[in-house]
Amino acid sequence: MIKHIVFFKLKDRSPESIERTAAVLRNMEGKIPQLVSIEVGLDVIHSERSFDIALVTELASLEDLQAYTVHPEHQIVIRHINEVKDVSVSVDYEF
Repeated sequence: MIKHIVFFKLKDRSPESIERTAAVLRNMEGKIPQLVSIEVGLDVIHSERSFDIALVTELASLEDLQAYTVHPEHQIVIRHINEVKDVSVSVDYEF
């Protein structure tokens, strides 16, 4: 199993902007067969070092992660994220 975690800090850190992007991320649920699970969390601390959104997904294999990466629904998300993000960081690991 692969855990794919991404943190996003948005250019516009308003609650409305954060929720709009979280909804775009949540919209992948049930549309990408390789996603075993998806969780979208919003930061509750709001410190300067905080990221605004956490995306935590699980996939069965590295091959599934690759298929997820190029899936058309994920490409829609990438286009949105590229417009709204200030910074993003990720980690992928086997468990």
